[in-house]
Parts: sequence; structure tokens; C-alpha cells
Amino acid sequence: MANVALIGASGNAGARILKELADRGHTVTAIARNPDKIAKLPKVTAKRGDVYDKEGLTALLRGHDAVISSVHFTASDPHVLIDAVRAAGVKRYLVVGGAGSLEVAPGKRLVDQPDFPEAYKVEATKGAEFLDLLKGVQDLDWTFLSPSAMFVPGERTGKFRLGTDQLLAGEHGSTISFEDYAIALVDEIETPAHVRQRFTVGY
Repeated sequence: MANVALIGASGNAGARILKELADRGHTVTAIARNPDKIAKLPKVTAKRGDVYDKEGLTALLRGHDAVISSVHFTASDPHVLIDAVRAAGVKRYLVVGGAGSLEVAPGKRLVDQPDFPEAYKVEATKGAEFLDLLKGVQDLDWTFLSPSAMFVPGERTGKFRLGTDQLLAGEHGSTISFEDYAIALVDEIETPAHVRQRFTVGY
């Protein structure tokens, strides 16, 4: 079992990842601005943390086997997050990514399509910049897991597909539940298969 630090443990994706980790018996330090919002689960310790406070984050992350960040790209700084993981001496770093940087055709990103919702464009662009930054990081075993275009509450089915840089779409469009996304992310912690890579999950 791994000792995991989860930044953003009270968010939509973070809460499902936290439950998946706890259900599988991992020990988790669950970090959020408001720790009262973190679910009380076995082997989970809630901690208050600020994503812009590098020293504070470093102290919280030290001693873990892996760090997951599940935070909005527009409400965090990738440089601070990456530097805190480095300073804490943790090699394994997993990022809850976005779909905007996935390709809908060779060389054509989802975020650049004319029908991409304006409301999500800044967040998606920041996510793509985070991925570009990670691609230059050689001293961490990072993984960036992009969800499908529709990343929504749903069921934990355990039935999904994995891909690389192309947007996955099925009969119901491009979609994945937070619950099934959490399975794919925790699988990657338990059995690393995409080190220093981005991959995607969808139905």
C-alpha cells in the first residue's frame, strides 16, 4: 500500500480519488484549503494547505510515496506545485489533467476548435501549459491523466478505455465519470504504466 498526498481532496475529482484510495487501503494525507470539507475515511488524515505556499506544501508532502494534485489550473501555479514536490523529495507526481490539450485530429487540439466553450477556454489553456511544463521535467516520475471532454458525476463501473493524446469518444460522446476516472488514476499509482507521459480515459 502506498502513502499518498492528495492536494485538492475536497473537489469533485479529488473527493472521488480520495474515496478510491481509501477503499483500496492506501494511507492518504488529504490536503485542502478547508479540511472540514474532506470526507472522513479510513487511513485518511485531513490537512489544511495552500497551493500557493511552497514551503507549507513541501512540509505536507514530505515522506510520501506519491503526490496527486487535483486543483483548478486557474487557481494554482504549476511551478509552485512542481517545486514543492521536488523539495519534498517525492519522485512520483500525478496530475489531474484537462481534456483541452487532447487532439481531435493530428495536430488539432480540442481547446482550439471553434465550438469549444468560451467559459472553459482559460482553464483548458492553463492545463495545456501545465502539460507542456511537465514535458520538460526529467527529475520527477510524473503522469498527467486527461479526462474526456465531459468530466461529470456518475457511476463507478470499472469499464472504460485508455488512450494517449487523442480525445476518446464513444456512442454517448466524449465522457468519463469522476468515479471511473479515479479508478484509472489509482491504478496508475499501483501499477505505473505512463511515467513521464500523458494518457487519457473515457468510455
